[in-house]
Amino acid sequence: MPQPPEHSEIERRRRGQIRLAAIVMAVTMVVWMGASFLGGQLGLPVRFAFLIDLAAIAALVWSLFVTYWVWKARREDASDG
Repeated sequence: MPQPPEHSEIERRRRGQIRLAAIVMAVTMVVWMGASFLGGQLGLPVRFAFLIDLAAIAALVWSLFVTYWVWKARREDASDG
């Protein structure tokens, strides 16, 4: 039985949010490792390493929250019917 259009639109939006969170996680890890490597090679001060680390942690925490919100919304929809 086909789902109502509003339900499929909501699910499409959630899939987009999860896809964005996954892209942010992947890009964050690649940039974080690259920046850490380059920082060591160029001899940048430690404060820049901490700045890079904090930016990466912020991006990963944001992705975690987005994933949690989508998971919670899907659970609520499943329990509603």
